[in-house]
Amino acid sequence: MNSPPQPPGTVGFVGLGAMGLPMAANLAKAGFDVLVWARGRIPLDAAVAAGCRAAGRPADVAAGARTVITMLPDLPQVRDVSAGPDGLLAGLDTAAPAEAMDTLVVMGTVSPVAVRALAQELRSIGVTVVDAPVSGGVTGARDATLSIMAGGTEYAVESVRPYLTAMGSTVRRMGDTGAGSLAKACNQLVVAGTLVALSEAVVLGEHGGLDPAALLEVLAGGLASSEVLAQKRRHLADSDFTPSGPARYLHKDLGFVLDSAADAHVELPLSTSVARLYAAIDDRGLGDLDNSVVLRLLREDNSPSRPHHTSKD
Repeated sequence: MNSPPQPPGTVGFVGLGAMGLPMAANLAKAGFDVLVWARGRIPLDAAVAAGCRAAGRPADVAAGARTVITMLPDLPQVRDVSAGPDGLLAGLDTAAPAEAMDTLVVMGTVSPVAVRALAQELRSIGVTVVDAPVSGGVTGARDATLSIMAGGTEYAVESVRPYLTAMGSTVRRMGDTGAGSLAKACNQLVVAGTLVALSEAVVLGEHGGLDPAALLEVLAGGLASSEVLAQKRRHLADSDFTPSGPARYLHKDLGFVLDSAADAHVELPLSTSVARLYAAIDDRGLGDLDNSVVLRLLREDNSPSRPHHTSKD
């Protein structure tokens, strides 16, 4: 494999949400010229204050940076900012080929199946797609300690690695395009499954007279300890479901798990059950609360006032 070129000084960044804004700021802190765009004025001003430059349209980002990073909730949003006269792809027509976007790095959590299809589409117009979803939450984004799972050719991933290492402490190429998103789907499966297990433990303990905070304390000190428990312990102990990671996003991500399982012809009984619970959270209008709100769902389902059915019903 030929050595990839060193990335140019300018990198584009689209999507300045709770995680995207500190990620873009860390790129600027690392010395890169960061050209950003967002729909809202407030995050755009915050990015400029952190050392980035603001673009008027997504097209201007693609015209001014050969590598463009998107940190958006899903591929429909990526396609939305790419289309139309102001979209990223329009920028390819307004700049010299040596200056316009030739690599798109998709860092949101997206479908492995769908991102492979996007890569195939964009390949025909000379744009390479690297999928590089992250784990670590807002804290990891702020502290540049994200775990980044990249999918793409070795050449493409190595070409953008300097950008990725400015945002994360662990950067691993998982395979070709889609492999990063598949690894993230596996990550989300473990996160969601652990949250459900912890919530069931709390409900079971409560029904037996145990204090949730005391139970979680002893779980954290033994083999049941995990990063999920460390980050969600307060939410579960205090029944505080103020969102740090909205449940609706985890519901979306579990859909990617099931899509990937269907594509690979693999049966995942735990994933199916967990996905059903997070679908119920959305159905009850709780999707904007923290993903630990599954505890509230299980409490409601096990309330003495709620009718219980047996196999004879």
